[in-house]
Parts: sequence; C-alpha cells; structure tokens
Amino acid sequence: MSMNREGRGATAPEIHEVHQDHKTFTGNRALRIEEALLFEIGRPEVTGVDLPEPPKVAKRLGRHERKAPINLPGLAEPEAVRHYVRLSRHNYSIDNGIFPLGSCTMKHNPRLNEKMARLPGFGDVHPLQPQSTVPGAIELISELSRWLIELTGMQAVAMSPKAGAHGELCGMMAIKAALEARGEEHRKVVLVPDSAHGTNPATAALIGFEVKPVPARADGTVDPEEVRKRVGPDVAAIMLTNPNTCGLFERDVVEIAKAIHDAGAYFYADGANFNAIVGKAKVGDLGVDAMHINLHKTFSTPHGGGGPGAGPVVLSERLAAYAPRPLVVSDGGNVALLEHAEGGAAESLGRMTAFHGQMGMYVRALSYMLSHGADGLRQASEDAVLNANYIRACLQDLYSAPAGDRPCMHEILFDDSFLEGTGITTLDIAKAMIDEGFHPMTVYFPLVVHGAMLIEPTESESRASLDFFIAAMRDLAMAAKAGDTARFKEAPRYAPRRRLDETRAARQPKLRWQAPEPMAAEAAE
Repeated sequence: MSMNREGRGATAPEIHEVHQDHKTFTGNRALRIEEALLFEIGRPEVTGVDLPEPPKVAKRLGRHERKAPINLPGLAEPEAVRHYVRLSRHNYSIDNGIFPLGSCTMKHNPRLNEKMARLPGFGDVHPLQPQSTVPGAIELISELSRWLIELTGMQAVAMSPKAGAHGELCGMMAIKAALEARGEEHRKVVLVPDSAHGTNPATAALIGFEVKPVPARADGTVDPEEVRKRVGPDVAAIMLTNPNTCGLFERDVVEIAKAIHDAGAYFYADGANFNAIVGKAKVGDLGVDAMHINLHKTFSTPHGGGGPGAGPVVLSERLAAYAPRPLVVSDGGNVALLEHAEGGAAESLGRMTAFHGQMGMYVRALSYMLSHGADGLRQASEDAVLNANYIRACLQDLYSAPAGDRPCMHEILFDDSFLEGTGITTLDIAKAMIDEGFHPMTVYFPLVVHGAMLIEPTESESRASLDFFIAAMRDLAMAAKAGDTARFKEAPRYAPRRRLDETRAARQPKLRWQAPEPMAAEAAE
C-alpha cells in the first residue's frame, strides 16, 4: 500500500485510477499484454514441429476438395505457448475468486480429485481395451453407481450420458421406451413448467414429444392444480426441476408426482440443482422416475473436464429395465460391462454413445464422495443453502427479491424492480461487476422473472469471501440509486476489452477472420 497526497493509504483502485490514462509505447500495461491476433502474426511457413512430406494419394473429395490455401497461422512453439498463457490471464475461474453463476454450481474442484484421476489405470485407460485389462476401472464405475443410487433412493443408474442435456435425452428416451412397451405410443405430451431449464423442452421436442407449458405461481413454484388441469391420457411425462430455477424447493412435489402417476405418466426431474439436497432428500422418495445428475455441478468434477462431461441418469423401478447399454452388472461379486441386449439388458433402449463415458469424471466424482463421506456431502448441501441465504439476508434491503422474505435454497433470485427510475439495467450491473473483479451472476434467467439476477455462491466460499462480495454488491446498488449512471453505462472500463455491442454480435456474427482492406494511402502506392 502506498501513501496518497493526504497521507492516507491509497488503495489499489485509487492507484489504478491515477495511471489508467498513461499511454505506453507497446500498448501493454505491465503484465496485461496487448497482443495481435494469431492470424496477424502467424506465418504459414512456421511450425512448432517437423513433419515429413505426406505421400501423394488419390484424390477422393471430388468437388469438395479445397481450391485455396487453408491460411491457418503458423507459429513457433514459444509463440504458441505465450499466446495461450496470455489468454489464460484474461480468464476468470473458480481459482481466481467467487463464481456466482446461478444454476451452474461453480464449486471448487479439489486437487486431490485431479491427482486420483491421473493415476495409472485411470488416466491412461483406453475405451477399446479388453474388459479383462480394466477390472479396476469397471469396479470404480460400479462403486460410483452404488453411491448415486444410494444418494437418490433410485433403482438403477445409466452412466454413459456425457452431460446434463445428454442425460435428459437418456431419461426421456427411457420414458418413451417404457410407453412403447406398454403399447401407449399415443402419449405424446410432455408438461414443462415455465421455470424449467431451456434444454428441457428442447429435449422433449427432439424425440418427438409435444411440449405444453405449466404456469408458475407468483412465488415461482408449480401448483399441483395446474398440473391436474393438464394431465390426461395423452400426457407422457412432466419435466420438473427441484429445487427449481428460482432457487426454491417445490413444496408440493409429492402431490405433483401423484397427479402424474395417477394419470399413467412419468416424472422426469432435472437434477441440475441436486447440490442443494444431497444427503437431505432422496428424489426416489419424492416420486421421481428419472433424473440426470451433473457430476460437474454436484460432485466437483470440472466443467468440461478436458473433454466429454458426465451426466449419469438415475432411474426408478418403473424405468430401470430400459436403461441404455452398456450396463455395469455384478455376477457373484465380479463386475462387468454388459454390452448386448441379453439377460438384464434385454429391454434396454440401446446404446446412446460409442463408449461408456468419461473415466476421468468418474474418478473425480468418486474421490469427492469418498473424501467427504455421507455426512460431509450432507454438510456441503447445508453450507450451500446457508451461503445463499446469507447473501439473501444481506442484500434484500437494497435488491428486490420476487419471492419476498422467503428463505431460498442454494441460490437467491433478485429482479430489476429496485432499479426502476435509475436508467440502469440488469446488464449494466453485470458489466460493473467485471470492473470490481467479479464474474457476473446469471442474468435474465429464469425467464419468469423480469431482469433476473440469479446468484449461487455454493459451499466453497468462506464468510470473508461472501462478505467481500456482498459489500461490493451493496456498493453497486447504492451507486445505481444515487444516479452514478456513468459508472454502469461505461463498464467495464478495466477489462482487456470494453463493452461490446452484444445484440449486434449475436445477430451479425463474424465467424471467419478476414484481412482488413488496405488503407487508402497504401492502395495509392
């Protein structure tokens, strides 16, 4: 900390404000390097590796053969490394600070999990290896399956889906297979609440179902009476998120499940928010027939995971027989992958993906489970809910919560009514958060709330971290109400790039780099 003219300690923002307009010869600002695009600095003749000249082969592409050079930028190895290291410094991550994206559960990824995932036999396993060479990997999948079934109170689990939306597809395909087995192909309607994730109706429509919305109550929850009005002999299922995308537990979930089952339909639950109820409630006891689980949200495997994700789907007794192959089965204490439509997999809906899943994601998830234990997983859920309610309690006097003073689950939802008359929008708040060193919360979702701001701190954050975030959010709200419009409309000022025209970028995207037109003077020469 340096001293300012008045002898007080100058904070980092004050120092930055003094020097922000200083121009440097290079365009760089200390460690913030200003770099040209790769297409501008690359040379086709340069490469980081030496490859032999490829042999001549017969042309097989016909009219699809390239007629012009591919024009990919060539870089020496140091140039490529420097480029990606510099880009990495512009990324915000959970390793940098709180990542308050609502509905995304951006929790800490323990390094122990990474160490386990790199162990020989896990990190180097290949999907085409004979089963006899990977018994440990198969046994790990079996043990992870056991934990998922126990935590959800369900009958079976399909491990092969690669992510949340793929898991949704798996669950809905299992429901479709069950209906076909019952001779009820006429059931074509899927009920989807207005507060559902966007992938829910998309998944249902993808496999031929007709989507009908279910309106939410004023507090964002689903009314069983609205469900009863819509069930009938043509309804196949309901797709419900619980806790829902407003951060609230669907208190009438058992009654909703009964209405669905009485009509002969199935209950699909979106498990994106499972992190709020692990160890507290078993979805099987709530009447759920299928639910996908995002291992990258609930069990700390990283988002993306360096490749395909993992979205296991737990199934009730009513749907267990239709789980996709391959299945992990136990025979006299030995576990194996059942890959053909025989025995316990005779009614399987078939194969959804070439292989069984992403091994690294499985190892990370089981490491997280074993290191926490059942009581630790329950505490993680409790802490996630506690942290969200702490933020709610500390901000509700300045930010407007559509659910009022009602406690939330793992995330807190605010709307933009507190900004009325200020000329400032939810997007402006989000951009100003970037200047303050935070990744913005989820904005404009769920769609049932105008100007939504959805904050999910997860259990990873300490009291000090939450207090710092809350103080910054309170300062933004007070500045907005005080009329400091420039602070918001000009944000972000300190990011590597200033605010973009996001509407134009979405409607007129430039997907290819093109060399700029030569300037008039250059053209004259």
